[in-house]
Amino acid sequence: METIRIGVVGCAGRMGRMLLKTIAEAEGCEIAGGSETPASPAVGKDLGELAGLGTLGQAVIADPLELFAGAHAVIDFTAPTASVRHAELAAQGQVAYIVGTTGFDPEQQAAIERAAVHIPIVQAANMSLGVNVLLALVENTAAMLDPDYDIEIVEMHHRWKVDAPSGTALALGRAAAAGRGVALDAVAQRGRDGMTGARRRGDIGFAALRGGDVTGDHTVTFAADGERIEITHKASSRDIYARGAVKAALWARGKPSGLYSMKDVLGLHN
Repeated sequence: METIRIGVVGCAGRMGRMLLKTIAEAEGCEIAGGSETPASPAVGKDLGELAGLGTLGQAVIADPLELFAGAHAVIDFTAPTASVRHAELAAQGQVAYIVGTTGFDPEQQAAIERAAVHIPIVQAANMSLGVNVLLALVENTAAMLDPDYDIEIVEMHHRWKVDAPSGTALALGRAAAAGRGVALDAVAQRGRDGMTGARRRGDIGFAALRGGDVTGDHTVTFAADGERIEITHKASSRDIYARGAVKAALWARGKPSGLYSMKDVLGLHN
């Protein structure tokens, strides 16, 4: 199989460094390059030294256009505004685009979808195999249980995470809502404070915890009178996301234009 060249935007961050290492170690893959914002102190540094791989002779660049020009696929775990710009560059360069960024507003999400008209894009709130199995379990469980089972989603992440609820928690909420045949926006309860009154039947509740260096914990509870079911996934290393993203990049190469998910990559459709 021909080697696939994979680039990383935001390569100096914790996730970016993990991605570089994972690409370098994955069979059939090589690092196409890495970019950072012009103000980053990492610009000009060797990518290998940045990722603990030794000297590779490739420097961190500040112009993402140059990165997209030399890659078969690019992986992005940055921020919504940057990811929208990168999606446009990917579409212009006909590069497969893997986006693990979360927190898009509707306009930004629409821009990602417009880019997917021209190239294959794999977008996922969480790239790990385990979480995607969890999503399938939650959807199936919600479909089997009636609204007498209250659904609550609790997530915890490190103190540096800027969005809440997490993209994964919202994906779990969408999975539960899909199982019940309702729209998440119609039943989501994302904040409780003060005299809120009794819980509304059919709501899907969210709670977001932040602290320490927690990689990511998610629990979905189905609670009824006399019993409850709890389905939990706990991540102890960020490399599960990197491995999933690289798997997605390998899968996306040569695929028709369109917006895909990790369900497509992993064949988890019912």
